[in-house]
Amino acid sequence: MFSFENDYSEGACESVLKALVAVNNEQNTGYGLDKYSIKAGEMIKNLVGNENAAVHFITGGTPCNVTVISLLKSYEAVICVKSGHINVHETGGPEATGHKIIAVEGKDGKILPEEIEEIVLTHPDEHTVKPKMVFISDSTEVGTIYTKAELEAISEVCKKYNLYLYLDGARLGAALMASGNDLTLKDIAALTDIFYIGGTKNGLLLSEAVVILNDDLKENFRYSIKQHCSMLAKGWISGVQFLAVFKDNIYFKNAKNADVMAQALANVFRHFDIPLYIDSPTNQIFPILENSVLEKIQEKYVVSVWGKYDETHTITRFCCSWATKKENIEDFYRDLRTITRG
Repeated sequence: MFSFENDYSEGACESVLKALVAVNNEQNTGYGLDKYSIKAGEMIKNLVGNENAAVHFITGGTPCNVTVISLLKSYEAVICVKSGHINVHETGGPEATGHKIIAVEGKDGKILPEEIEEIVLTHPDEHTVKPKMVFISDSTEVGTIYTKAELEAISEVCKKYNLYLYLDGARLGAALMASGNDLTLKDIAALTDIFYIGGTKNGLLLSEAVVILNDDLKENFRYSIKQHCSMLAKGWISGVQFLAVFKDNIYFKNAKNADVMAQALANVFRHFDIPLYIDSPTNQIFPILENSVLEKIQEKYVVSVWGKYDETHTITRFCCSWATKKENIEDFYRDLRTITRG
């Protein structure tokens, strides 16, 4: 069986493993206060173009979201699209911290500025929760990406209503390296209050780098990390990994490979006239498969079942990673050809 189920099935890329082995027998300060984490933080500040940013390393994406959202006051709420990760895939984790999630329809997995404004205007006083944060993902849950103009428009409405803009970057590498992307890390740092650079889904064993731009969110953030069980005693593991992947642009090379392989896979489906549920330029693609074809594919491949399309078709998700090889796509092409001819 070969898995197209997600982009974290494999362990870590070679540069990360070599770096960890090289420092394995060293003694380091704990809880992210080691020299490697400090150096990695400085490197990230330089990459985002803001020396005043605060950088913290957290174990994974859901811990990032829970920790960040927990900074809000008890009566404050978060706005996101219905397909947003915090709304559908985190077992109510953010809401368990006491903060209501207000979900809007969005378009192609992306929130619209007018939706944000409507929520603010329909929550006018103390008899409702108070919208305070807007949550977006880049890339989104359906593999789409935000343009610079779209992010600027969202940032503008957030500033207008004094809302924090938080960007979940679990697959930020895939978004930045996607065809048609015009955003940079510096743009994101200039337009958001807080975001994170995903590592788990881009060649690290674990860890995400939270980048805080808004001074109001910086104070006591480490308390929140600790309280939500997201602070590694061996915090140097995170710093070493991020240093390894940002050296020689390996982080971006990893993401580019995931995108290129996924788009090659998308072309395989197009070749056999299999439609895609949404046009995604990143490392997630969503073919609509006949149920009989899906059953045959699942005999050799692990894929995600996204939902029912109609009585005879299913929406699926195929995900490629930093480790996906051209041969994997070629093997799948041959197998799908056999299935469709059969």
